[in-house]
Amino acid sequence: MFPTPSARTSRHAGLRPAPQFARRHHPDFDRMATQGWKALEAEGKLPATAWRKERQWALDMGLPGAESITDRDIPTFARGELPHFAGINTFMKAPYIENVRDVGKYDAAVIGIPFDSGTTYRPGTRFGPQGIRRISALYTPYNYELGVDLREQMTLCDVGDVFTIPANLEKSFDQISRGVAHVFSSGALPIMLGGDHSIGFPCVRGIAQCTDKKIGIIHFDRHIDIQEKDLDERMHTTPWFWATNLPNVPAVNLVQLGIGGWQVPREGVQVARRRNTNVLTIADIEKFGIEKSAEIALDLAWKDADAVYISFDVDSIDCGFVPGTGWPEPGGFLPREALKLLGLVCAQGICGFEVVEVSPPYDTSDITALMGVRVVVEALGALAAHGKLGSHRSIINKPVTY
Repeated sequence: MFPTPSARTSRHAGLRPAPQFARRHHPDFDRMATQGWKALEAEGKLPATAWRKERQWALDMGLPGAESITDRDIPTFARGELPHFAGINTFMKAPYIENVRDVGKYDAAVIGIPFDSGTTYRPGTRFGPQGIRRISALYTPYNYELGVDLREQMTLCDVGDVFTIPANLEKSFDQISRGVAHVFSSGALPIMLGGDHSIGFPCVRGIAQCTDKKIGIIHFDRHIDIQEKDLDERMHTTPWFWATNLPNVPAVNLVQLGIGGWQVPREGVQVARRRNTNVLTIADIEKFGIEKSAEIALDLAWKDADAVYISFDVDSIDCGFVPGTGWPEPGGFLPREALKLLGLVCAQGICGFEVVEVSPPYDTSDITALMGVRVVVEALGALAAHGKLGSHRSIINKPVTY
């Protein structure tokens, strides 16, 4: 039996009353000026047209749901974004383009490059595109802080994977360059899911052959990746040697962010010195700060260039956060540092993007693959937020046709 109010009062009569804290006004806090409040307001300004269209498409394609289902937007067969645990895993459940000649109808196109014959230690990145696509189902196209909804502000497709040739780098490189050139020539922005870092060279080559304009590169990594050969081949330690050999990809416009640690071959350092490239270590970035480092990277990459390509190696992030990679190295970026820096450098526009070295066989709970997803959507979100989607089309003056 619960005691009466009077009994409760008498039982605690000898206790001191709880102190009363007066509410204090914090003069430096303006709720309306916080990012949190501004994001709340920004969401209200976003359209929902594409979302409504997708839900109707899901009903048309997947049959209306059972009579017992109250939400009449739920189809019988899963189609589109929902539910996140079901469906066919393209990247972010974007439309799969079976006929690659239709790719030009979209703002951006995801290209899987399942290739790890350029690895010099732990293989497994050939499964990177599969792993990234699978965990990408976890995400929605809306980002709260950016106030961006990719479904409403752009069109994205998935063209599937390049047919690479295991154990033959050069034939695979030719396949990769051909695929990237086709997508770039169509006007869609190519977004590559690697794959080891050797794909950096053929990806840049595919874009560079479609233009006579100059291209700069911003490269996130712990490794310098610019030696001429490794194990007598063009391995994942060599992409920027070959990319900056291209006539319209000057080495002076190569900016490398996060380089350092105990896995940087001296052969690559010597090439970087001879070619006068630009390297910022983690210590440099800590000293300058994220915003200033982004400003420096943009100034160097864009100097006398017409476009910038982004290469993001997940091992640029401290290996405690990305165990699923071939050459893990402690001391790299914190995820929020890398994401902030990436968003800032992408906000000026890009001509292509790659994420590399996601190796699902070594991953834990898909957290490395999830980082691969996050850097892609962070780049796309920055482009959408700053009105730079499609800016790469202005440099396409030598499109290829196959």
